[in-house]
Amino acid sequence: MNSEIKLINGDCLSILDTIEENSIDMIFADPPYNLSNNGTTCQNGRRVSVNKGEWDKSFGFEEDLNFHELWIEKCRRVLKPSGTIWISGTNHNIYKCGFLLQKLGYHILNDIAWYKPNASPNLSCNVFAHSHETLIWAKKDKNTKHFFNYELMKNGIYSEDKLKSEGKQMRSVWSISTTPKSEKKYGKHPTQKPLNLLTRIILSSTKEGDIILDPFNGSGTTAVACKLVGSRNYIGIELDENYLDTTYMRLEDLNSMLCL
Repeated sequence: MNSEIKLINGDCLSILDTIEENSIDMIFADPPYNLSNNGTTCQNGRRVSVNKGEWDKSFGFEEDLNFHELWIEKCRRVLKPSGTIWISGTNHNIYKCGFLLQKLGYHILNDIAWYKPNASPNLSCNVFAHSHETLIWAKKDKNTKHFFNYELMKNGIYSEDKLKSEGKQMRSVWSISTTPKSEKKYGKHPTQKPLNLLTRIILSSTKEGDIILDPFNGSGTTAVACKLVGSRNYIGIELDENYLDTTYMRLEDLNSMLCL
């Protein structure tokens, strides 16, 4: 079965209200980290600005918290009772999101440490080098059974992850390198996630025919992963039309490869 991909240009806070209640099987959300504070970081051995764009700026603790509460609450409305949500983040936003998930009635299943073996060094040398992001996996209803592909996660081949022991349970620390250049050939998104990360998330927590929603589509890694895995349907919401164009180009490129 092929994947049905639907991309929507607009503000997720408005678009989420138009999606049918209890219709989504899984949500992957990579929301603003609110870390664009005019500081610097290291990229490819060079000092660069940490600023990602206006959408990533912090407007203070209370306003940032209010934004995260709004989109997380709207996501809960559209999730099926058995549905789950993944949220990625750093210390800048992930603790707010974890608090809000519990406040709004979700049940947290796991927090995953995505370890980046090729992470950039810290140039300030006054804190530990940031080499991981956190993923929270939660379900809408504590009393409803969710889907987890335990056997595939245990017995699948994950050669990219040096922490995964063959034939052993997959643990909550994943070693996956940052996004390679080959996945950015149609344009760069400052917070683009690697396909290895998204394909694992999709395979672990969805079934064939499921509908996956990404309220922060970005350059479309979740969409491409759905197409690559196959038999999953996708809805992506993105405010910036340029990033939607990047998504379309990535999907067309994958289509041409799959037809070879």
